[in-house]
Amino acid sequence: MKDTKDMEIRLIPIGVIHSPYREMGQAPFQGRMSPAESVVEVFQEYSEGLKDVEAASHLYILYWASRASRDVLQTVTPWGPEVRGVFACRSPSRPNPINLCVVELLKREGNRLTVRGLDALDGSPLLDIKPYSGRIDAFPEARISWFKEKGKEGPGEAATV
Repeated sequence: MKDTKDMEIRLIPIGVIHSPYREMGQAPFQGRMSPAESVVEVFQEYSEGLKDVEAASHLYILYWASRASRDVLQTVTPWGPEVRGVFACRSPSRPNPINLCVVELLKREGNRLTVRGLDALDGSPLLDIKPYSGRIDAFPEARISWFKEKGKEGPGEAATV
């Protein structure tokens, strides 16, 4: 088996994100916690890939958190003082800062998608767009055992992220 540490992976941005968040501290911890609108601009050479995208009410937006630190393996989350591994949380700072957000698609104008619920910083490189499906992608029973949002959980149960 080939040592995957030596494999080259090449990502090509397919667009750019225009958001109201200019600095890392301005973006919400989770995009869906904000009513702010953003524009996802797909570069012209990839715009044919948007055919029928407006049939989806919600989309996965995958983007590169270009201003996040890449040398972080453990962090404190907004949900408590405990230190967690970055693979157990959604910190943008991680070895490969590929972030994902489920957004509501508000409208499409050519190669520009106006969305609500995106937590990306302005100018973030867009990596991919995929339709979100409530039937395929939702797991209502999914839990993160350490995550408990104050006032949102019942006795002995963890709230969902």
